[in-house]
Amino acid sequence: MLLAVFSDIHGNRQAFEACLKVARARGAEQFVLLGDFVGYGADPEWAVDTAMELVAQGAVAVRGNHDQAIHSTAETMNTEAQIAIEWTRGRLDTAQRRFLAELPMQVEDDGRLFVHAEASHPQRWQYVRSTVDAAKSLIATQAHVTFCGHIHRPALYSMSVTAKMTSFVPKTDVPVQLLRGRQWLAVLGSVGQPRDGDPSAAFALFDTVSSQITYCRAPYDIETAASRIRDNGLPHWLADRLSQGR
Repeated sequence: MLLAVFSDIHGNRQAFEACLKVARARGAEQFVLLGDFVGYGADPEWAVDTAMELVAQGAVAVRGNHDQAIHSTAETMNTEAQIAIEWTRGRLDTAQRRFLAELPMQVEDDGRLFVHAEASHPQRWQYVRSTVDAAKSLIATQAHVTFCGHIHRPALYSMSVTAKMTSFVPKTDVPVQLLRGRQWLAVLGSVGQPRDGDPSAAFALFDTVSSQITYCRAPYDIETAASRIRDNGLPHWLADRLSQGR
């Protein structure tokens, strides 16, 4: 089965639509959504409704920290992010809020673990910035491959049976074989707000038979997404950063 794995959609309708279109054109058979459906972007209702539809059709979805912030004031964020969350709370209806609140923190399926931030303490929302961070996540699970997001920058880590770590930034559209005998941590880039210098929306395809992962990019209408942010009175920095990929 070919999985399309998305993370950090952040209410960016134009980016989410572009990724869905590209993934379907490339033969995706199931979708995995690694959380943060809301926050930053100006179309949270559409993003959550689309996620709900995908889940109803068999997609896997987990909770992100921005999703949790909708119903928990204990989550602390920077000023721009907090403004966006408070604005988003006023946009979502009861069913949409319930969907976000009831999302699991992680899902394990046939040797694959799906989580928003990392596996050692999912609800602490820690970033995977280094091999040390990746090792903590990998040690916490027996899964062959863990998929996560949160940091908005793609990376791929592995750990051998002797705990030797490797890491690299995968190239777009170059398949990588996730060999047996190692554990892997696939860190997804962001659909809705990439921060790796490339403004194109990011996602990945994973073939469950061959264990190959391919990191993908989808160009989208950034100006419309940015205009939607500005027109709704959200901080302009949230719009400006989209074209910069940071």
